Amino acid sequence: MRIALAQLNPIVGDLPGNEAAIRDAYRRGVEAGADVVVCPELSLTGYPPRDLLLRQSFVARNVDTLQRLAAGTGKTALLVGFVGQHASGPGRPVTNSIALLQAGKVVATRTKSLLPTYDVFDEDRYFEPARENPPVEWNGRKIGLTICEDIWNDEDFWPERIYRRNPPVELAAAGAEIIFNISASPWHLGKNRTRFDMLQSMARKTGRPVVFCNQVGGNDELVFDGGSLVFNGAGELIGHGKLFEEDFLIVDTTAAKVEAHLPPEEELVYRALILGLGDYLRKCGFQSALLGLSGGIDSAVAACLAAAALGPDRVHGVSLPSQFSSQHSLDDARVLAENLGIRYDVVPISAGFETLKQTLKPLFAGRAEDVTEENIQARLRGVILMALSNKFGSLLLTTGNKSELAVGYCTLYGDMCGGLAVISDVPKTMIYRLAQWINRSKEIIPRSSITKPPSAELRPGQTDQDSLPPYEILDAILDLYVVQGKTPAEICSAGFDPAVVKKVIRLIDVSEYKRRQAAPGLKVTTKAFGIGRRLPIAQRFREDPA
Repeated sequence: MRIALAQLNPIVGDLPGNEAAIRDAYRRGVEAGADVVVCPELSLTGYPPRDLLLRQSFVARNVDTLQRLAAGTGKTALLVGFVGQHASGPGRPVTNSIALLQAGKVVATRTKSLLPTYDVFDEDRYFEPARENPPVEWNGRKIGLTICEDIWNDEDFWPERIYRRNPPVELAAAGAEIIFNISASPWHLGKNRTRFDMLQSMARKTGRPVVFCNQVGGNDELVFDGGSLVFNGAGELIGHGKLFEEDFLIVDTTAAKVEAHLPPEEELVYRALILGLGDYLRKCGFQSALLGLSGGIDSAVAACLAAAALGPDRVHGVSLPSQFSSQHSLDDARVLAENLGIRYDVVPISAGFETLKQTLKPLFAGRAEDVTEENIQARLRGVILMALSNKFGSLLLTTGNKSELAVGYCTLYGDMCGGLAVISDVPKTMIYRLAQWINRSKEIIPRSSITKPPSAELRPGQTDQDSLPPYEILDAILDLYVVQGKTPAEICSAGFDPAVVKKVIRLIDVSEYKRRQAAPGLKVTTKAFGIGRRLPIAQRFREDPA
């Protein structure tokens, strides 16, 4: 069988645009002599459509679009993901479905059986699952049609399973000769290896070719990496799509084995963030980006990502020094901007800071300066950056990392101001690794930005480690507590100081109100702050001390 995989980057809700992309992919498949062209999960609507699924007009227009696509097909078949209508009996009104289109009509449809409702997924809120999924008779063959999660529940691969069913195995037992899986599988570090091993295991177990076609692109917080894969019935890789970009590949099920190599983690994170950032601006209608440049490593990495995603001519860096800002920080910010070729301006805040202090002096009489005055500086910077964003229509990017966001080492309405938190799911230790990777061929980020002790420079001689443990320790505790869900006792048993563990966990727990008000961030780890982590703000549960 000659199969074309169309690794598309749909825009959620852009039915005409997505239809055009699918038509173009189908045309290419026909020209290449493909038997079938395969598109990703919900490729008509984009994934995830979320509460657009509650709008009847949206669902109806998606069905109309499917019918138009069907009318344009000939001998070559087309597999496309769409929102189906569940009209029989009680249940949710829509389904996550796949249609087989050929010769001007809808030949068959099938519905997703396993609906993920964990982490960033909420499909059980919207969709009615399939109760059965028999093979489809097509061109004298039996083929199995599955959608994303349907293939993620094999008892021989996963030690713990969520669902009782195993759709690909059921399809193989019912005579399916090949398993198609259309997906919108979000990316995070480690996902590529897991996905490869799982799909290879399924091909070997069923003895059937497995065709996995994955969405690519950024949609809000989620980044989809593409990386489509095709295995033969022996579990040998015979085709793969590009990572983090649209692709169109032709694979014959009799093709010879090929090799695939994963780039280093730093490159994967870098490419994921560039894709997510670029798509967020493009899909939301922004033409340029703006960010504050402090001379530190976080804003430097964010600026490099913005320049790579948008082009240097569409990025504006602004330094906002106070009397506590060091000259070397200003120099580092200027050199970075010159190295990247982005616009750079300096807007001092000292005069405004002093004016505000004098304005508040009668109310603050008798009280020493403290974090209040530090936060005033951060909020002054936020006011200026937001003013520039408003005046010139540029999206303001925040530059806080995951480690800071975890423990609340950030200021509401200050450095948290912005429309997108580019690196909010990147731990500080990975920020350093990214900086070194960016500088792998030549120095773009000034070396002093990487080597100097990190500091918010809100008071004389301040460093991050005045308030926080070293980032190597903080990030390790953060991973154990937030990502792995370990208890304080378990974290301490791994060799961490109980006093440090107690402090970090308390900071994480009491900072939920800040994270709830943060700009959306791009997810690159297995557990990000945001839609995949839903804790109440007003709550009093605390973990037992170690």
